[in-house]
Amino acid sequence: MNIQPLAHHGAARPLAGRVALVTGSTSGIGLGIARALAGAGAHIVLNGLGDPAEIEATRADLAADAGVEVAYDGANLIDPAGAVMMVGNALARFGRLDILVNNAGIQFVSPIEDFPAERWDAIIALNLSSAFHAIRTAFGPMKAAGWGRIINVASAHGLVASPFKSAYVAAKHGIVGLTKTVALEGARFGITCNAICPGYVWTPLVEGQIEDTARARGISREAVIETVLLAAQPSKKFATVEELGALAVFLATDAGASITGTALPVDGGWVAQ
Repeated sequence: MNIQPLAHHGAARPLAGRVALVTGSTSGIGLGIARALAGAGAHIVLNGLGDPAEIEATRADLAADAGVEVAYDGANLIDPAGAVMMVGNALARFGRLDILVNNAGIQFVSPIEDFPAERWDAIIALNLSSAFHAIRTAFGPMKAAGWGRIINVASAHGLVASPFKSAYVAAKHGIVGLTKTVALEGARFGITCNAICPGYVWTPLVEGQIEDTARARGISREAVIETVLLAAQPSKKFATVEELGALAVFLATDAGASITGTALPVDGGWVAQ
């Protein structure tokens, strides 16, 4: 389908008629961002892994709740061709791609001397290279349209490091550098590019991590939160997917037109230390 030219945007639906592709959006942060963009009026392309029936239920519920078109693309973004095809499919279906959110990622923790090379390759491929391939494919159409919003979900680890996370930290630092370069290239063409850098965010994945860590260390869940997960987060509060979604919406609207090339921490003060 081809989306019709944009109608006048109301304050409640500032992204009405826009089309947004969010990678890694079948759960967690990506789904939170997709929900926020849909709530602001954008048509959505979801991408990610999971049970097909659950993904379809999520897709249908999001479309019904927000009153927008919601598609799903199951591209494997570790394969460069997958990222290219995913963007091409979005353009073919909707006739435009206004907002690209690169969120997909994986993690692995290990001392560097034991870090499996194949894990390094997979993390770099998904967390960094897939963003490059998606941006490279979307940039020309955005440039031709004279408008685009590229939002890369990096991490506090795109700004600071922690031990035993060599691949993840390298990939997230790379995302921040890619963000700055793309911002400079898009500045004259109405295209902005920014990185959101979350600290610990409350998601089902983190909830499971709390329980597993509590059992492994023989301490309470409160102790895990305070002394392990949020040890570096001065607020001692998790960020929420709703906070990240609200920031993504702001960056995608006309109000964010002059914000580009930035790495915006949402980390309770972590990187201020």
